[in-house]
Amino acid sequence: MRRRLAACTIAVDAVTDSIAGFYTLSAADILLTDLPAALVKRLPRYPNLPAARLGRLAVDRRFKGQKLGSALLADAVLRAAESEVAVFAMVVEAKDAQAEAFYLHHGFEAYGSMPGRLMAPLAGLLPSS
Repeated sequence: MRRRLAACTIAVDAVTDSIAGFYTLSAADILLTDLPAALVKRLPRYPNLPAARLGRLAVDRRFKGQKLGSALLADAVLRAAESEVAVFAMVVEAKDAQAEAFYLHHGFEAYGSMPGRLMAPLAGLLPSS
């Protein structure tokens, strides 16, 4: 954070004043050539598209199964969407199969050739108005 490589957002347990969970966001880009052809058809032909990288998302064991991870993801999506810097998508690199299943459940899809690399256009992650 001191080097301005990522911004960290923390969820605090109101009862104990301890950290319940957190996530980090940073700038990223996606190579147009890594995206599915059906999606590329609707996009400008820039070589890279702007994205927000969800670098870390963690929930304290005491809060597992209480949907805090989903709430933190939703907050990250809203922050990225409300930024004055344009962001087309959110990208993550799932650390394991459980993390990958979490993101797939929330609308992310694999892209590129690296295992665990997932993305989702922000428009698909935002709640309908």
